[in-house]
Amino acid sequence: MRTATFLFLFSTLTLQSQTIYSKAFGNPKSTPIIFLHGGPGYNCVNFEVTTAQNLADQGFYVIVYDRRGEGRSPDTKATFTFKETLDDVNDLYKKYKLKSAVLMGHSFGGLVATLFAEKYPKKIKSIVLVGSPIVFQETFETIIDNCRKFYTEKNDQTSLGYMDMLEKVDSTSLDYISYCFYNAFQAGCYAPKHLQKETTDMYMVLSKDSLYKVAMEMTYPPTEGFWKNEKYSTMDLTTNLQNLVKNKVKIYGLYGKDDGLFSIQQVSDLQAIIGESNLKYFEDCSHSVFMDRQSLFLEAINGWLK
Repeated sequence: MRTATFLFLFSTLTLQSQTIYSKAFGNPKSTPIIFLHGGPGYNCVNFEVTTAQNLADQGFYVIVYDRRGEGRSPDTKATFTFKETLDDVNDLYKKYKLKSAVLMGHSFGGLVATLFAEKYPKKIKSIVLVGSPIVFQETFETIIDNCRKFYTEKNDQTSLGYMDMLEKVDSTSLDYISYCFYNAFQAGCYAPKHLQKETTDMYMVLSKDSLYKVAMEMTYPPTEGFWKNEKYSTMDLTTNLQNLVKNKVKIYGLYGKDDGLFSIQQVSDLQAIIGESNLKYFEDCSHSVFMDRQSLFLEAINGWLK
């Protein structure tokens, strides 16, 4: 990784009388990348601590932020709507004086990136989907399948019984979503099966950082808010992405073969939309691609965006 002195900028962005937490890494004259974190209810700390500066060192201007009402952007009046979210992203463009940028959406952030690109196509250089669901109901079904395999291997009859109960719950309900994600964590769906040294190094960096506690926190109101207001758990972005491709918007995808949220078929379906050369599917890698296989992550971004 080349060494250089880059501008590091920390700021709070005041939007609609509230404070949005953001940081920028690198040279403002370089290609801008805005990182959109997962959730709802999470924050950008894991990417910020482990990856943002390393990506900036590759020659990019990297901007991270926590969505309104999430992480370090508290807002008791947040509405948790896509309109509010896209307005905030748009204001980030204004704050950092960007005419266009690459939107890098991790998990739920990929949904935000896709919707923003539809609304503001002229502001998009490209989209990078990182472990992002495309058909949300398929993701929940995959989680249940992988949890069943895990609990069967462990001969955990109690948890298998809970899986039977979960499959009878309304798949559009908040309870269904919550229990799917809870079991995904329990069953190791977010962790690589075989850890590379660089993976353990990245998680060590995160665990020793002063922001580690924040990285481990989830806030509930955004989860309930986006579910209630936007019904995101039923969304299917297939047509959205197909239309973006037709309109010449470049879309890239980075996924891990150990990510228990996606089947091989789901990844293959996305590849058919965005193009074979625009998707990387990494071994020994799960949901946090930029931490699990950072060297391959940086190599792919360099190859696509430079």
